[in-house]
Amino acid sequence: MTAHPTGTSLWIRQFHPAPTAATRLVCLPHAGGSASYYFPVSKALSPTVDVLAVQYPGRQDRRNEKCIDNIAELADALVPELLPYTDKPVALFGHSMGATLSFEVALRLEQKGVQPVALFASGRRAPSCHRDETVHLRDDDGLIAEVKGLSGTDTSLLGDDEILRMVLPAIRSDYKAAETYRYAPGLRLATPIHAHVGDNDPKATVEEARAWGEHTTGGFDLQVYSGGHFYLNDQAPRVIASIRDVLTAKS
Repeated sequence: MTAHPTGTSLWIRQFHPAPTAATRLVCLPHAGGSASYYFPVSKALSPTVDVLAVQYPGRQDRRNEKCIDNIAELADALVPELLPYTDKPVALFGHSMGATLSFEVALRLEQKGVQPVALFASGRRAPSCHRDETVHLRDDDGLIAEVKGLSGTDTSLLGDDEILRMVLPAIRSDYKAAETYRYAPGLRLATPIHAHVGDNDPKATVEEARAWGEHTTGGFDLQVYSGGHFYLNDQAPRVIASIRDVLTAKS
């Protein structure tokens, strides 16, 4: 059994280490998001679940590192960082871009003989549901307008020029990664997929979320909530309870 290197990876944050937990949940942020977004999830699930939050390059304490604007490259870089934590069953949770990245990470883990116990795909259409989107090509004002419209970032921060200079490169890079991603037809997981989506999400319709079921042979379910792209900001207790129920049943 491999000992996991708590605190040694730039990619991994453990806000509430839970060494006695039967399973680990790896949380992957949305475009422009950071590991700290999942602090409340970690707090709520500890000590039942050991929550790991991923920190992408180019933000917060990694802001001086070059951003990675390609989903496949992100997955390739992240998987080796996660492997030391697979000494116990691992599940993945990703919101928006993080859901697509979770899918690619799960594919790579399975190829290495590590099958996640669950993939929770939130606020994102299935990999096979392509849309032609070019938000990452907009000017700064256009990019800010998009983020404000989705209510994914504190709008008070978006009015601060210094903060903007820090976060816009990461947001643009992540949007490029999400918008230029192309699914390789035929690739399916053995990992069960649990999709979660808001009923008024401009980025993912209920039917586009339902299509996640085509990407696994391991079982699928879909939960629809009242809300938009960031439905989980208001529905967090229900989402967290659902995650806990799934993981408790598997432990």
